[in-house]
Parts: sequence; C-alpha cells; structure tokens
Amino acid sequence: MWSGMMPAVTTKFAADGSLDCAEMERCFALQIEAGNGGLIVCGTLGEGNMLSPEERLEVLATAKSVAQGRPVLMTVSEAGTREACEMARRAAKAGADGLMVVPSPIYHASPAEVVANLRAIAAAGDLPVMIYSNRVGYRVDVTPEMMEELAEDARMVAIKESSDDIRRCTEIFNRLGDRYKVLIGVDNLGLEALLMGCDGWVSGVSIAFPRENQAIYDLVQAGRIAEARAIYRWMRPLLDLDVSIFLVQQIKLAEAIAIGSTEHVRPPRLPLPPEHRARVEALVRERIACRPDLDAVAGFARDAAY
Repeated sequence: MWSGMMPAVTTKFAADGSLDCAEMERCFALQIEAGNGGLIVCGTLGEGNMLSPEERLEVLATAKSVAQGRPVLMTVSEAGTREACEMARRAAKAGADGLMVVPSPIYHASPAEVVANLRAIAAAGDLPVMIYSNRVGYRVDVTPEMMEELAEDARMVAIKESSDDIRRCTEIFNRLGDRYKVLIGVDNLGLEALLMGCDGWVSGVSIAFPRENQAIYDLVQAGRIAEARAIYRWMRPLLDLDVSIFLVQQIKLAEAIAIGSTEHVRPPRLPLPPEHRARVEALVRERIACRPDLDAVAGFARDAAY
C-alpha cells in the first residue's frame, strides 16, 4: 500500500472563493488516469489550513468519488492535538483511507511531544498514518530514532520524507529496514530518492504534468534509468516551482497553462505579482514547447496505466 506517485493535489476555488468541486473532480481524475497510486488532499499545496473542517471533508469526498478505489489520504495539520484528533475522527468517519499527519505545525516541539502528538492522532482516527517529516517548512524533524519509537504502533505505515537531505532516506532504511514505506516529499529530489530505494513520491508539480511524473516512476521500476533521467532533466526546472513560498500560486499557474485549470487561491495567499507570474508562465510554456514524447518511449505508452 501507499507507493508510487501519490500527488498532493490543489484545492480548486470558484472566483467567489467557494469550492469548485466540479473542477476538482476533473483535475483529480487526471491523476488517476495517469496511473497514480493515490491522492493526498488538504495539505500545504491544497491550502488545507485555509479550509474549514466541513470544506476539507467535501474535498475528501470529491477525491474519493474519482479515485477508483485507490487510497485517498486526508492531511491533518492542526495546531492543537485536541483539534487534530477531532479532524482525524471526522476524516475516518467520512471514508478517508488514511491520514497524512503534520506534527506540531505551529510550535517547536520536543521529541517526546512530537511522538505523543502523533500517537494520539493515530489512535483517534484509527487509520493508517503517513508521518510528514518536514524540518524545513514546519520546524519539526521526525528523526529515524523517533520513527523507531513510533514503529511500535502498527498504524504508522509510511513516511513523507521532506528533510531536503537525500541522505535521510538511506538513514531510515539502515535503521528501520522496510518497516515503513518511504516516499519523498521534495519534488526536485524525486528521481534521486527513487534511485535510493524510496517507495514513492508525494509530488506537487505532477498535478500539472501527471503523465510525465508517472513515467519517471514507471521507468525506474522497470530499470530503465537513462530514460527516466531524460524526462527528469526536462522536468527539473518545473519541479523547482514546488520548493518555494509561492508553491501554491506557481503550481496552480502551471495547472492553468498545462491542463486548463484555474488559479484562484484563498487568502492569505495572493495572486502572483505580474512580473513574477510572467517569469513562471514563460518557464512553463518553454518546457511545454520541448515536452518529451512519451509515445516514443518504446513499450512505455502501451504498458502504462493510462
């Protein structure tokens, strides 16, 4: 379970700020059609903390409606353990297949506090958990030592590894073997992580380019590394869009250009300033102009899920 490409999808809004469920259905379905292993909703890229609990459950239901039985994970990233446990319970009742849990997103926390927080949320939801370790974005590092302590709970099944240090993946495997599924959470380390044995990739930019991202994963699994590397090199400038404080706006703009979606964001996010937007648009269009021909990758298009 929980391997392959598992994108963190954006939340679509109408011009008036309400949820655009029809557009989410269309965009989420593109990921499934590309062969992705599942969907993760209401994360950082999904503007989850700008959504009410009811809106988050509506996004979850929308993803479930098009997932064709593949797992849909709800992100839990509340500031307080009490609120996180309540969100976990509600997500479980609403049919989430699992939780991606961000520990202590507001405050620095001690290892004991992080472990206690994760255990409480897992118990409340009683669902499989992907631990989101992101010391760069959230100032809390779930270390391999803490993962070993958490491994006593069978509900802890996966790690989204976003330390921004590719060495961490090997450290996890060396300490814990195959106890956890390990998925890379930094887009511009995606291929490097797969080559080091990671089980999957929680991707962001892939939602605008789902076929290319899935092709990288499939080719690696087939041992066709040179072909995977060629697509990854083409995609690398796009992947850098995910590693930015403007990741939501930049990736939504890429979606608008590549798959005809919308760019609406919810405050405090604001639209990109004109010059910044023009730079991102130019990059996306330049990459599309030299897009790899996946149908020319011998045997690939025929065998891929899409």
